[in-house]
Amino acid sequence: MKALVWHGKQDIRCEEVPDPRIEHPRDAIIKVTSCAICGSDLHLYGGFMMGMQSGDIVGHEFMGEVMEVGAGNKKLKVGDRVVVPFTICCGECDQCKRSNFSVCERSNRNRDLAKKMFGHTTAGLFGYTHLTGGYAGGQAEYVRVPYADVAPVKIPNGLSDEQVLFLGDILPTGWQAAAQCDIQPDDTVAVWGAGPVGQFAILGAIMMGARQVVAIDNVPERLRLAREVGAITIDFSEESVVERLNELTHGRGPEKCIDAVGMEAHATATIDSMYDRAKQTMMLETDRAHVLREMIYVCRPAGTLSIPGVYGGLIDKVPMGQLMNKGLTVRTGQTHVNRWTDDLLRRVQEGEIDPSYIITHRAPLSEGPNFYQTFRDKEDGCIKVVLKP
Repeated sequence: MKALVWHGKQDIRCEEVPDPRIEHPRDAIIKVTSCAICGSDLHLYGGFMMGMQSGDIVGHEFMGEVMEVGAGNKKLKVGDRVVVPFTICCGECDQCKRSNFSVCERSNRNRDLAKKMFGHTTAGLFGYTHLTGGYAGGQAEYVRVPYADVAPVKIPNGLSDEQVLFLGDILPTGWQAAAQCDIQPDDTVAVWGAGPVGQFAILGAIMMGARQVVAIDNVPERLRLAREVGAITIDFSEESVVERLNELTHGRGPEKCIDAVGMEAHATATIDSMYDRAKQTMMLETDRAHVLREMIYVCRPAGTLSIPGVYGGLIDKVPMGQLMNKGLTVRTGQTHVNRWTDDLLRRVQEGEIDPSYIITHRAPLSEGPNFYQTFRDKEDGCIKVVLKP
């Protein structure tokens, strides 16, 4: 089969690889009908994430048709159409029983490696480093899905791939980011990053009843999309984020702040961003934390910071004094996808949400390597790429 394969920094290739096969009675083999390039895939492309090996199949946003099921899988049958969440979960451990699916205690087959890195294991993830299990990803013609009797979401007739594909990651990720804020009717919610996850965090915050939602970015197409769903926008390349947020909140600061950027924050000639890039170049720091610092500074005391943006390792100069003395609450983590999918699928079915509005580019899988660069460089108005194997 064909798949997108990682061979090093900025080196993704479409190659012939062996077809997957059933390895456990609970497995399923999925023929991929649609997959997507995620912003967190760019961390792999840029060489920022530890634990990648040459030859790894990438991608964690995918859906398709069930082609084969293991003897112990009673949930799926051949011909079922499913979206596969990026988090692999067993459904039986203590964390899964608490709906904390992204920290499943069993699904990471490299759990000892994860324990050394994080102190405790987290869940296995598709196509996302050997720290999370080294599982083959979904930017491929076929995928083996472990524990396939738990996470895959069956899709009813009448819904297109593009309406439901993002149920596997970015739609519930943005939704969880907003839900973690416990939004109240008089809240201002500020969202740093208006990429795909940021767009769904913005949409979620608006639907959850925030008084005003502010989108912060510097890409015109992203800011336009945010305005179209009802957000106020700030172009950080043209005005001060701190000054504008204080103006919008009468000097109080936003009650809720969402970091939908993560480890590759960009800033316009700020001292801390130049410091981060210098330390990253010398391998003294892995992640650039400009957004996190700015959120801590501008957030209203007793407010909440929600962090869906991916961080991979070490950051420097985090203003803990500000965080502690202002009494801020921090909530973060990989998405507990299946905690949200029933509700979000219902909203899609009823026409309340159509996630396809963020798609700007569609291409065959073979063109995937070129679109990694297009997506990274935000060329041609690129916000979201969907690939067809």
